[in-house]
Amino acid sequence: MTTNENTEQNNTVLVTAASGKTGRRVAERLAAHGVDVRAGSRKGEVRFDWEDEGSWGPALAGADAAYVTYYPDLAAPGAVDAMRTFGRTAREQGLTRLVLLSGRGEPEAVEAESALREAWGSPAGMTVVRAAFFAQNFSEGAMGEGVAAGEIAFPAGDTAEPWVDADDLADVVVATLTEPGHGGEVYDVTGPRLLTFAEVAAEIGRAAGREVRYVPVTVEQYASALQGFGLPEAEAQWLADLFGTLLDGHNATTTDGVRTVLGREARDFRTFAEEVWAGPAS
Repeated sequence: MTTNENTEQNNTVLVTAASGKTGRRVAERLAAHGVDVRAGSRKGEVRFDWEDEGSWGPALAGADAAYVTYYPDLAAPGAVDAMRTFGRTAREQGLTRLVLLSGRGEPEAVEAESALREAWGSPAGMTVVRAAFFAQNFSEGAMGEGVAAGEIAFPAGDTAEPWVDADDLADVVVATLTEPGHGGEVYDVTGPRLLTFAEVAAEIGRAAGREVRYVPVTVEQYASALQGFGLPEAEAQWLADLFGTLLDGHNATTTDGVRTVLGREARDFRTFAEEVWAGPAS
């Protein structure tokens, strides 16, 4: 076991984007483990903003490790440069552990992973967790509004995705931050079952006791819808194009990443749906 995998040295962990889907869950679990959590966010007590490099150093100062989740996506334009700068800053601040959230099947994200690894200069202390789409995308955020209205519109056709539960993802991240043996590893984490969007809608509808249907749309139609939600045209088009690329079928496989790290099976989408939508509150 190398020194940068020593749990006792990871007394203080910076969680970037600590108010997000995974950051919030990771922060809660680390705190439950007795770890001193520095919850970084744009408006929180510990200010951390990916658009303001000046906030990175103060947030990292005194931390032993960091959970790094880049917004809006590790494949986004500018992510490589951001990871390079963040890695240098983490090195200057003396961090001994980094866990990076990445995406599956995203060549641009792999480039950003490499930029962080090389700039930080301690590859044996860095772990990459490449995640499938989150099941919680249907209960938290814009798609949750569609579910509530009974209609999920997305540019996915009939492509299947191995939806991973964000709680499983958070458990994996916390394990890599608090247990030895994960330095230098790349974990590909998914749920246990492939589901198309139509099958997801059916699972949610079954749990909620009402009709929820999937409406396939084109990338262009989805980009226009995103603009309707207030996204700038360029960002909306980039995001829609990304979804179209990721949901072309090349990620339609499951992995044993959750079991490898946690020693248990990943949660099935049906379990998630029943917990969220079953009962009178749904």
